[in-house]
Amino acid sequence: MIALEDLRMAATLARAESLSAAARMLNVSPSALSMRLRKLETELGIALANRDARRLSLTADGERFARQSAVLLEQLEALPDAFRQRDNQLVGTLRLAAPFGYGRQRIAALLARFAKLHPQLSLHLDLRETPWPDRHDSDAVIHIGTLNNSQWIARPLARNDRWLCASPAYLEQHGAPTTPDELATHRCICIRENDEDVTLWQMSKGNVRKTLRIEPALMSNDGSVARRWAEQGLGIVLRSQWDVSQGIASGSLVRVLTDWELASAPISLLVPLRKHRNARVQALMEFLETELRAD
Repeated sequence: MIALEDLRMAATLARAESLSAAARMLNVSPSALSMRLRKLETELGIALANRDARRLSLTADGERFARQSAVLLEQLEALPDAFRQRDNQLVGTLRLAAPFGYGRQRIAALLARFAKLHPQLSLHLDLRETPWPDRHDSDAVIHIGTLNNSQWIARPLARNDRWLCASPAYLEQHGAPTTPDELATHRCICIRENDEDVTLWQMSKGNVRKTLRIEPALMSNDGSVARRWAEQGLGIVLRSQWDVSQGIASGSLVRVLTDWELASAPISLLVPLRKHRNARVQALMEFLETELRAD
């Protein structure tokens, strides 16, 4: 007889790159997972997966079984919504993915408050470099910046301007740029994220538009690292307001070219279409919209 753990295993194998990765996601040992997979294949009389030391791929039957397993799991998770208590408390599991920096600094604290409002809800926060809903392992996704094509709906949460900043020590040694063109003579720090052209800085002042190709002195795929480099006097960084506002308030960073506006990187919550959206996602969406707009 197929058990609930078999459904979870199949759905997880469809998302994992290897048997070891799937075992980590399920919090079991690879040997135990391999044994369960062989047992299920014997019971069904079909091969579900091809695996070697490094890679795992599902067979056609395995992919079909994984899809049906995912549907059944979603239905099971949604079942408590139909029997929600009269006090309107949410139950079940809610999975949210978010970028590392913003997830740590803003979303984690908000989820803690959301958890207190819904103590019977199991919350999973998955921090990633570039979260995206097409992996099908999240109920909602925090996205920062320009939105690429997606079948999910983007709900705006915050504007998120971007500012040019440097440390007082750097500006004392190198001087502050007074025009965008002067950035060519400065050490600039770039952040590589979301497959964007991060060395192309676009800014405007009134009707004047400037597009600059930056030769970075330093580059990282971690925005927090880039900000700390700027605080240490290593150059001028282009960074989101949410990440540098505290440094500006404390004096470790100073804004430059404040009369020029840079392209914003709006913060959005990606959620499924309404017909595929459960009560947990709807409640989280309304909570984040209220909290972040007030913030």
